[in-house]
Amino acid sequence: MHESSPTRLTLRDDSGNRRGTALAFAAMIGANVALAFGAWLVRLADVGPVAAGFWRLALAAPLLLALCLMARQPIPAMPRRMWMVLAVGGLFFAADLAAWHVGILHTTLANATLFGNITSLTFPIYGFIVARALPGRMQTMALLLAAAGAVLLMGQSYQLSPQNLLGDLLCIAAGVLYTFYLVAVSTARGRLQPLPTLMLATLFGALPLLAFASLMGETIWPTAWTPLLLLAIGSQVIGQGLLVYAMGHLPPLVIGVGLLIQPVVAASVGWMAYGEKLGVIDAIGAVAIAIALVLVRRPDRR
Repeated sequence: MHESSPTRLTLRDDSGNRRGTALAFAAMIGANVALAFGAWLVRLADVGPVAAGFWRLALAAPLLLALCLMARQPIPAMPRRMWMVLAVGGLFFAADLAAWHVGILHTTLANATLFGNITSLTFPIYGFIVARALPGRMQTMALLLAAAGAVLLMGQSYQLSPQNLLGDLLCIAAGVLYTFYLVAVSTARGRLQPLPTLMLATLFGALPLLAFASLMGETIWPTAWTPLLLLAIGSQVIGQGLLVYAMGHLPPLVIGVGLLIQPVVAASVGWMAYGEKLGVIDAIGAVAIAIALVLVRRPDRR
């Protein structure tokens, strides 16, 4: 009798861990679907692209604060180092949004989202460095398949037409900056709950974006608020909120591969809204990414 209780407890804990991982995985998928609409909303906004980034954060900040209070997730006492991590993370996020939003206006939605998410390769590399371990066989297969799917999804981006070159390069720079933001958030999630982490990163990123927009002489005050409100709620509150939650439960490799959901959704939006064509190769790339998402959750056999 005494020996059976630990067995039941272990099974119950394993079941709880599986449920928690499944919930985090669902949150990661939902986050990337929500974030994929961001590029379209930036195009619809009647302010400058960097100013759109400012409103994304500024409008989201009070909503995130309210959610922190409702969820009873207060900001705890933190050492100065943690405040610096969040401040630097917010600055990298602001630079990421500035580069990405400008790039969105100079390339296709699919390209902007794909190049902006090269983090799908760089963030897992960070995870392997932190873990001081090489990826397993299944992880390597998932990563290679996701990379191949991303290359196929680019379609005719190989040609890099002159009108898209500037936008593509800006989005690549944004993807590198986004990696540093995710590293900062990942560090903070070791001490903070998800909502305070996102709220503080949002606050630290808003003012730099306003300064960037002012220096660039952009139109800052909008006449139509709907795209900006949807951008703040969909991309920042829902998208980033679910992503920050998932980062506390999933390894960087899973998060990285999951980011490639965004180009698939964005390509579909670009096709429906702007007639940006999708071909057979694009569809094959999307399927490859979907298979990679399945493989990345499977454990490696010893």
